[in-house]
Amino acid sequence: MEDDEPVAASLRRGLTRYGFEVDWVGTGAAALAHEGPYDVVLLDLGLPDADGLDICKELRQRGDVPIIVISARADETDRVVGLELGADDYVSKPFGVREVIARIRAVLRRTQPRARAQAQAASDSGPPPAAGPDRYGTRLTVDRKAARVHLDGAEVALAPKEYDLLAFLTEEPGALMSREQIMEAVWDANWFGPTKTLDVHVAALRRKLAGAITIEAVRGVGFRLEIERGGEPDAGPGAGPDAGPGAEQGNDRSESSS
Repeated sequence: MEDDEPVAASLRRGLTRYGFEVDWVGTGAAALAHEGPYDVVLLDLGLPDADGLDICKELRQRGDVPIIVISARADETDRVVGLELGADDYVSKPFGVREVIARIRAVLRRTQPRARAQAQAASDSGPPPAAGPDRYGTRLTVDRKAARVHLDGAEVALAPKEYDLLAFLTEEPGALMSREQIMEAVWDANWFGPTKTLDVHVAALRRKLAGAITIEAVRGVGFRLEIERGGEPDAGPGAGPDAGPGAEQGNDRSESSS
């Protein structure tokens, strides 16, 4: 629920890119009239026809669907009231899409295991298995729950944005991500500055995770992450022998910061 169309459109693009199906409404009345199952609600408090806190209370009375409040109201009182009325989390504007994705996943981790456990108990089945770190090839693991990365069993010290960048690119190994997509997801949906910082962080990941991943620079577009398997890159569509370090350096020189 978001009445600001540009904000809603940007957030919808980011969520869709991460595999979420998004239904957008711009008023409280439309939200309350919305039918069909949904896994999580993103609720802006500044709706044109109702106070978002009232909508939050009404939705909580109707069921246990997770609610994440997204609002420009940064006052502590509003956050406390929203949480007491039943919201599961609170994100203040301005925000980055990556932060919202992380909050959604955290909320779903807390709520979905309970629902699965209840369903399992009803059918006399055991509890669902705990999710572990994601493994990429034979050397690299990314623990998204703990935000930790290991290479050959040893933890790799990454700066916060280095980790965010790696987590984003490993969501779809082999997929070509534009510079704009990466900046929006990892830095901020409203980032309008130069993207040279992206090149710096890519270089850091290449250095720290050499031999486990390859980050290919594609001229005038963005970057593609490949997973190394058995000493050779796990090449995605379109990757070939020219996608080596020399090609990356040449592409880096040809790209200009936006």
